[in-house]
Amino acid sequence: MSAPAPGEITADTQTARVFEWRRGFNAMHVIDLGVRLGLFGAIAKSPGVTPGEVAATLGLHAPYVETWCTTAYSFGMLEGGDDRKFRLAPFMDQILANPGHPRYLGGYVRLGTEFATEDFRFCRDAFRSGATVPFQGRSDAFAETVAQATAGLQVLSARKVLPGLPGLTEKLEAGGAILEVGCGAGRHLLQLAKAFPGARCVGSEIDPFGLAAARAAIAAAGVADRVTFAAGDLATAVPAGGFDAVVMIEVLHEIAPGARQGVIDGCARALARGGWLVIIDETYPETLAESRRSEFLFPVQTGMEELAWGNVIPTRGEQERLLRAAGFTGAIDRSLIGEGFTLLTTRKP
Repeated sequence: MSAPAPGEITADTQTARVFEWRRGFNAMHVIDLGVRLGLFGAIAKSPGVTPGEVAATLGLHAPYVETWCTTAYSFGMLEGGDDRKFRLAPFMDQILANPGHPRYLGGYVRLGTEFATEDFRFCRDAFRSGATVPFQGRSDAFAETVAQATAGLQVLSARKVLPGLPGLTEKLEAGGAILEVGCGAGRHLLQLAKAFPGARCVGSEIDPFGLAAARAAIAAAGVADRVTFAAGDLATAVPAGGFDAVVMIEVLHEIAPGARQGVIDGCARALARGGWLVIIDETYPETLAESRRSEFLFPVQTGMEELAWGNVIPTRGEQERLLRAAGFTGAIDRSLIGEGFTLLTTRKP
């Protein structure tokens, strides 16, 4: 039997793909255990530690920790030698052991291992009924996990995207205002308050759990004098022309398609002339061929993962139609950030 040609698809190569996908499932749960049980944190604090020492520190069963360390080493999450003393692999301290770091992905993993797992089970019946479990009103834990999963985007927005928009920093330092639509648990508002101490920040959120968490976070941070909240429809909840920037992070695709134009219209109404609209979201492929391109792999995955939420990710065409219909006639700048997020910026004429 001749060997398959390079790149040839065979039953064996397809089988190997399935095994690799299954390995990825296990990797997510290894990370989940490492985050929840404090394994990554313990190893980060004491590089060169043995599994037995980790188990003793955390009060865990040593044979379980031994197997976890070996598996995490196999996946490339840990490094070590024949002495079985382990340390985190390069950059894993940022990604898996430090919740405050912009690159931290523990929340994103948990969103999959806990909530997406539940949703996929729900889908067994939902595929027949078409039922959904909306994003709003789930639980405090869900709201906090989503906030943690998007924390890196929030830091990017406050520290790099918004300061890089022409003329915006000067206006905010002079007492201008920012509106965040879909402020969730308030973490981005805190980042904005820190980045622009002279600005007024307003958050809008319809999820009661997220809004309660946001109010508590703002009060605890002592910035309630300049970070406030608007309840209700954007058309009436905020003043027309009252903001120098409106920001939406991972919100647009969570709005029902039929309601999106009204929300974008509300954003346009809230902006002052020359004000900036900033959207960080995901862009769904418009053709089947695009769905295999690298920049669309993450949005396609999200579209399936959030199917049970009732979320429908917009295509590029829909995003731009929404903006044009709301009166944004100027340039719409588009760039790809991270593993598949789209950054859209445009200015009110």
